[in-house]
Amino acid sequence: MTLIKSISGIRGTIGGKAGDNLTPVDAVKFASAYGTFLKNNSPKEKLTVVIGRDARISGPMIHNLVVNTLIGLGIDVIDLGLSTTPTVEIAVPLEKADGGIILTASHNPKQWNALKLLNEKGEFLSGAEGAKILEIADAEAFDFSDVDNLGEITVNDAYMDIHIDEVLNLPLVDVEVVKAAKFKVVVDGVNSSGGIIIPKLLELMGVEVVKLYCEPNGHFPHNPEPLKEHLTDISELVVKEKAHLGIVVDPDVDRLAFISEDGEMFGEEYTLVACADYVLSKTPGNTVSNMSSSRALRDVTVGHNGNYEASAVGEVNVVELMKKNNAIIGGEGNGGIIYPESHYGRDSLVGVALFLTHLANKKMSVSALRASYPEYYMSKNKIELTPQIDVDAILVAMTDKYKNEDISTIDGVKIDFATEWVHLRKSNTEPIIRIYTEAPSQEKADVLALRIIDEIKAIAGI
Repeated sequence: MTLIKSISGIRGTIGGKAGDNLTPVDAVKFASAYGTFLKNNSPKEKLTVVIGRDARISGPMIHNLVVNTLIGLGIDVIDLGLSTTPTVEIAVPLEKADGGIILTASHNPKQWNALKLLNEKGEFLSGAEGAKILEIADAEAFDFSDVDNLGEITVNDAYMDIHIDEVLNLPLVDVEVVKAAKFKVVVDGVNSSGGIIIPKLLELMGVEVVKLYCEPNGHFPHNPEPLKEHLTDISELVVKEKAHLGIVVDPDVDRLAFISEDGEMFGEEYTLVACADYVLSKTPGNTVSNMSSSRALRDVTVGHNGNYEASAVGEVNVVELMKKNNAIIGGEGNGGIIYPESHYGRDSLVGVALFLTHLANKKMSVSALRASYPEYYMSKNKIELTPQIDVDAILVAMTDKYKNEDISTIDGVKIDFATEWVHLRKSNTEPIIRIYTEAPSQEKADVLALRIIDEIKAIAGI
């Protein structure tokens, strides 16, 4: 099944049969459900929704279907056209809109697309709200407007520039110190909207930009998830160009990875660590990341006399805990930076601007900066189980086995040992247990993972 309906939206592959893939029928159905949900929960006679999309090939088709569905519901649309996830997120409250939709399948390959749904704050919907939208979609409980009450479209293509200005005006972003550093940076925009917005941001910060895959045509030149094995081209180009660093974003620009001057990965987990180190050095406070993110953030936070908390996996869970704990920065270990001074959403522009300011202030190379942080290594594995095996029972058994350790069960089972940890989570869509481990060396992380996998298999009798 390549149509995945979840509380955070709907995503799937283009083409095929309705209900099995993300077809035009499915795009209209779920846009109708979202618009109906907004109308059911607002006393206002006229609602407004902000729409933006990444550059993937199916974008214009899905975009036109979604926009015109909302028009048919009597909802006005502010159309940002080609945009980024964080750009749409900041546009919603600035426009005093009632919600927003980003048409992007994030780091998924080009055959995928998705509807990401926002509330009136420009933040992702809660689980309960997402579940309600799925109910409306299943019931097809839509009531469209008559001809005299159709919505209207307002095109506004200025928001990527507005977003850049908003980032450059953040108090901790020091454009002058970055200009003085005379950085040379290679940018891999994976042929999506990041190829427009990131170079433009950098140029305004006085950075010399070398563009790689910055043509927003939706033909991704490599797997768009910014992992080491997909980034050989930029790693080689950084060295060849004698650049200070490389910057990689995913198609909707909410995940950020850096390449050091020697062509090595800075590490997606350490994007947040470095940005948090800088923010905490200027404005002491608390941080939050999800349970599957590196312990390095906790170490850096404690080093700045702050309090670190771990949330369940998922951006909406990170944001909820950040608000509860008054965190001044947070995010996820996949390169997602959430900086409330700007907005409560993962934002690569914010991450780039904070990181470059930090680097310029430190007056050191990217590899030296990376070496200054606590050294941790991760191992990410999964066990495929038969549908007959009770995954929940396995997690209960593992919790009991390690009951004398520091354990959290708010999202699967997280076991914190003195110098390492393991996080066990079940998949919502298939009989799989995901096993993430972290330790001070790759060998120790791998050994811990293998031990836990063997223990799970023993419990499951496989």
